[in-house]
Amino acid sequence: MATTNVYSVSGTVSGTVEVPAVFDTAYRPDLIKKAVLAAAANRRQPYGPAPGSGMRHSVSTWGKGRGTARVQRIHDGRKATESPNNVSGRRAHPPVPEKIWAQKVNKKELRLARKSAVAATGRACCVKARGHKFDDAVSFPIVIDDALNEMSSTSEVIELFEKIGIGYDLDRAKNGRKIRAGRGTMRNRKYRTPVSVLVVVKDGERKSPIFRSVSNIPGVSIEEIGTLNASILAPGGDAGRLTVYSKSAFDDLGGWTE
Repeated sequence: MATTNVYSVSGTVSGTVEVPAVFDTAYRPDLIKKAVLAAAANRRQPYGPAPGSGMRHSVSTWGKGRGTARVQRIHDGRKATESPNNVSGRRAHPPVPEKIWAQKVNKKELRLARKSAVAATGRACCVKARGHKFDDAVSFPIVIDDALNEMSSTSEVIELFEKIGIGYDLDRAKNGRKIRAGRGTMRNRKYRTPVSVLVVVKDGERKSPIFRSVSNIPGVSIEEIGTLNASILAPGGDAGRLTVYSKSAFDDLGGWTE
């Protein structure tokens, strides 16, 4: 069985650990993309105009004999309205709130997509193909001792990642922050930051100091192993996110049979 290095919080290799069987799962980018797109579709909210939008006018038509189009006009006025072919008329085919955006995916496909996305995080070729920057000497999957959970300083976490050899990706995310195009700049999402390192810890560690220290780093996120899904492991449907596992979380992956 394959093994990988376990890094200490000082950045040195403190030992090795056997790689769980889940990392031998076949790479299925088709299922990963399907699961991610379905999850995004299921988060969409119904939207559309009110039932009477564009039709709340007192209108009448002038009829024949005036040399003008016989369209609905504002009562006691001349402005045409309501009909879609008129300027200031209603929308012809607006989105309807009744439309169902949800997509169904088989449970076995979702499980296989998650396992395949986890396996992709343990393959340097997939991680590099996704655009992440790291030292060639890094051993995949990346595992750090459980002392990681007690790191309460953001600067300590950044220093640890630099010693391991993945600090280049933090710079990539920080320097890649840019102003979002479109209306999002007016809706409290002005900036777009590239996705960087994902830190995975054992279930029940949400109150650990590492959660606060990691959340201050641009592009870096942290999750418990029980909340992992294809959308987190493969943002945008592109598998191979640069992922760091705590030792206890990595051991729990050995029990993933589904």
